[in-house]
Amino acid sequence: MIGKEHGIEQESVALSLEELYQKYRKYSFAIAYRMLGTVTDAEDVVQDCFVELKNKPLNDIQNPKAYVAKMTMNRCLNLLNSARKQRETYVGQWLPEPLGESADLPADWLERKDMISYAFLVLLEQLKPTERAVFVLREAFQYDYKDIAELLGKTESNCRQLFSRSRRILASGESDAAAPTGNPENNASRVKLLERFTAAFLAYDVTAMLELLAEQPIFVADGGGNVHTVMRPMVVRKGVLALLTSRRVLTALRERELVHTVINGEVQLAFLREGKVKEALCIRLTPDGEQIQDFYLMINPDKLGHIRLSQEEAHKQ
Repeated sequence: MIGKEHGIEQESVALSLEELYQKYRKYSFAIAYRMLGTVTDAEDVVQDCFVELKNKPLNDIQNPKAYVAKMTMNRCLNLLNSARKQRETYVGQWLPEPLGESADLPADWLERKDMISYAFLVLLEQLKPTERAVFVLREAFQYDYKDIAELLGKTESNCRQLFSRSRRILASGESDAAAPTGNPENNASRVKLLERFTAAFLAYDVTAMLELLAEQPIFVADGGGNVHTVMRPMVVRKGVLALLTSRRVLTALRERELVHTVINGEVQLAFLREGKVKEALCIRLTPDGEQIQDFYLMINPDKLGHIRLSQEEAHKQ
């Protein structure tokens, strides 16, 4: 039986399907989004889980939270395994779907404590499905290895090995927290850096941009074959600088209205046309917060549907 330290103890009173949905849908979505990196697929997994529960005798479920976690994880693993071939034929680079705090989702799904930074979501793409499952359960939800083994049908020893391997793979990105801190000082510092970047970007200011770039920055764009963009990651400082200050590349972005908006719990940049988000730029800072390490530009319109401007941002337009 999965331990009580995770809040997965037996319910003293059997819950109805509606009560289960209200109590565990956020939990199911949090697992699915971390596993899949897409909002729509995560939503589908949540719905499928509770549709299946509709046809099961709920009184027989002793640990509802554990049961929901296992159902969610199994569906995610199946989707990830089937998605491999699809992503092999994906046009250009595949990036996770950004999630805005004002997205058209129940508000309790978007509490900051349940958010995962966009940069860390990108890093998780390096893991194989089972490695990702172990890492998510251990790192994000603090399961012990016995419980992870029970959920995934593996041995404790195997789960320990998978977690250690995942940590080694993700070591380069450990400076970026899996969940945003929400620290007001950090947010203020981030906004100032974004303002400096915006000014340099719009002015084609090579000197100012050079001050903002880390020693080995990375620029990745996802157009999904729907929009023309940079097809391969730019990984050299000289190349990233040339890309960001070019008067021919990324020119469409300079024609937009640029606003700050919260994406995956952190302040990022959205590019608007007629009040609608057409592109989003997420950044990862260096550990000292003084420069930009990575740029993730989302241009694929199919992945921009869950970024909404807040009322305050919309009012500014």
